[in-house]
Amino acid sequence: MFKKVNFALGTLLIGAAVISPANSYAAIGDTPIKPGSSSNDVKELQEYLMAKHVFPYTKATGYFGSITEKSVKEIQKKYHLKEDGIAGKKTAGILKILRKGDMGRPVIKLQRLLSEWDLLNGSPDGLYGASTADAVKRFQKKKGLAADGIAGPKTMAKLAEKQAKKQVKTMTVTSTAYTANCQGCSGVTKIGMDLKKYSSGKVIAVDPDVIPLGSVVEVEGYGKAIAGDIGGAINGKEIDVFTAENHDAMKWGRKPVKITVYE
Repeated sequence: MFKKVNFALGTLLIGAAVISPANSYAAIGDTPIKPGSSSNDVKELQEYLMAKHVFPYTKATGYFGSITEKSVKEIQKKYHLKEDGIAGKKTAGILKILRKGDMGRPVIKLQRLLSEWDLLNGSPDGLYGASTADAVKRFQKKKGLAADGIAGPKTMAKLAEKQAKKQVKTMTVTSTAYTANCQGCSGVTKIGMDLKKYSSGKVIAVDPDVIPLGSVVEVEGYGKAIAGDIGGAINGKEIDVFTAENHDAMKWGRKPVKITVYE
């Protein structure tokens, strides 16, 4: 649970890195990604490592340092691949196969695709649980694929055939701010991210009927953030921005801000 700062609306938030919206299946694996490199592909790699619970941060930096290398080696060891710390085709192929237990932005992307096929019960939440696995199975049966509930490259490619065209929209919303620090608050989000431990993420809570979960949102005075979660008191054109410190939340107050949403 999060602290309510007088004027703020109650909600949960997820910590996640901001990356550019993608219209197709992930590009990582096209060329080897090596330690010491910096690119959008590294950001995407880190997102998948987070999904597999081996990357210890919630913010993708885009830099392939020692932490990323260690995380890659952990995946390689688990799947009996050469432990060289390089994200080549085989390693990337393993990472891009989403299955029950995975979490985060890659799962949100999957769930949004399932929603476009009217197969997902509820809103995307970033958790690959039983309901998401069931939705994947039903899609696989519909398309004549092996119904194993695992979202591999064939399943993802078929899902993307109906992917909606990327939209960009701007609007003015009422904003408030939150902190994860308060007596009795766990700071753990709906998808299991601990914002007390990883407080550097730029995340906001939204009404998914207005701003789809998983969207990248540029917020006036805050920067680019991920639309990470929903809250019972977040309705219509309202958002909550996450801040690490109480004084920053108090300073933010309650105010209208202009936002740009990249779906």
